[in-house]
Amino acid sequence: MVVLALQNGAATAAPEHVSGAQAAPLSASARVAAIKTAQEHAGSAARQLGLGSKEKLVVRDVIKDLDGTVHTRYERTYAGLPVLGGDLVTHVAKNGDLKGVNKAAKARISVPTTTAAVPAAEAKKSALKAAAGTKATTSTSRKVVWAADAKPVLAYESVVKGVQKDGTPSELHVITDATTGKEIYSYQAIDTDTGTGNSRYSGTVSLSTTASATGGWDLIDGVRGGHKTYDLNGGTSGTGTLFHDADDVWGDGTNTNRQTAAADAAYGAAVTWDFYKSAFNRNGIAGDGKAAYSRVHYGNAYVNAFWSDSCFCMTYGDGSNNNDPLTSLDVAGHEMSHGLTAATAKLNYRAESGGLNEATSDIFGTSVEFFANNASDPGDYLIGEKIDINGNGTPLRYMDKPSKDGGSADYWSSRVGRLDVHYSSGVANHFFYLLSEGSGAKTVNGVSYNSPTYDGSTVTGIGRDKADQIWYKALTTYMTSTTDYAGARTATLNAARDLYGSGSVEYNTVAAAWKAVNVN
Repeated sequence: MVVLALQNGAATAAPEHVSGAQAAPLSASARVAAIKTAQEHAGSAARQLGLGSKEKLVVRDVIKDLDGTVHTRYERTYAGLPVLGGDLVTHVAKNGDLKGVNKAAKARISVPTTTAAVPAAEAKKSALKAAAGTKATTSTSRKVVWAADAKPVLAYESVVKGVQKDGTPSELHVITDATTGKEIYSYQAIDTDTGTGNSRYSGTVSLSTTASATGGWDLIDGVRGGHKTYDLNGGTSGTGTLFHDADDVWGDGTNTNRQTAAADAAYGAAVTWDFYKSAFNRNGIAGDGKAAYSRVHYGNAYVNAFWSDSCFCMTYGDGSNNNDPLTSLDVAGHEMSHGLTAATAKLNYRAESGGLNEATSDIFGTSVEFFANNASDPGDYLIGEKIDINGNGTPLRYMDKPSKDGGSADYWSSRVGRLDVHYSSGVANHFFYLLSEGSGAKTVNGVSYNSPTYDGSTVTGIGRDKADQIWYKALTTYMTSTTDYAGARTATLNAARDLYGSGSVEYNTVAAAWKAVNVN
């Protein structure tokens, strides 16, 4: 599946349209076998791609389409050092011909020396300074090649773990030039969404639980990879206590019953798992059949929820005065979708790629809500509408006109990359709404929308289901860690061409929707 046949500059060519471009379902064991096989051939793949003698490829994921096309996602090393921003994806036809390659780094990976002029201790010291304002508990540094910018450089990646001012765990990654000692880039690896939920969001729902050997039931979903829900009981580390119940009835819809938040969290995780399985044949967030886990009742009056890659888990606070656990359905879908991005494109959490990272979670969190078809929380294009983040009943974000939140961008401009990623996400959120529903005034599930366009054009949507397919394929097979808005346009056009054909209504609408948000 990984033998490459380079043909007439095919290494940079986009794949031509083929039928059956949707991903084929892979069992966990089949995925492991595919990754193992790809890794066995990684050396020949590197040579045929023309990589340098000091470069090696490390397989991270393999997706096989129904037509036999194989998309292999690689990380890179250089002289044994991890290359950050060196990820790439190859697209190989059933007959072994290379149809295209997407690279995060355009420059050739090479540095004059792998001997650092700056000691690791100095890089760690700089990272601790960058983490000022957090309560640091541990810090580590490793030597890497930083390739996410125009010219690869030898660098240190330092990770400072601790606690942020509001109680959120901190995992700050700081990239320091190993020659000059200057900070190149930093990002927070804990993905958060702030909210103040004010009700039990999903009403009475069915939960998959597991009988305990000691009697009663544990809140373990044996149907969906063994997802577990834990009670942190005000703690901020570890897993706390697994929820257990004598009669398999969880919570009563009130804040006074600790199981109520657990029921909402378990339900959100189950619906998100089912959405990815139903829509994309994806077996779990990482595609390996293994579940994440959820922790509720984090900290004291913690008004937040977050995803962490390091624990592969979701965590929910109890909100203002510990009265409103942040366990609404779209929050659960949003947070788990950060895990999807981490398992696929690994979009850097900064600038335009960071906005695309956040938008991906908004897009799929919204689609999870529609998929649930829950009468207590009907699907809409509003983010966090149930948690009353502003205290006046308004949502956290709007997809039809993102600027209604007071900070998000409706359209692309050169300043978008300088916005907070929760605001730069507006461009992609607006694109997805237009692609799904189109421009102008309309009502969906009782909610009124009126989406404008940058150029005054009229966009006719293709429906959310097709928009989901296009965004998912673009994310999982074409986007890399450094993809920006121009790259996202190319990726989604490639995905639309693969799925529906070049010149199809779907392909042309993708182009029109990007033009409508000023991405050309």
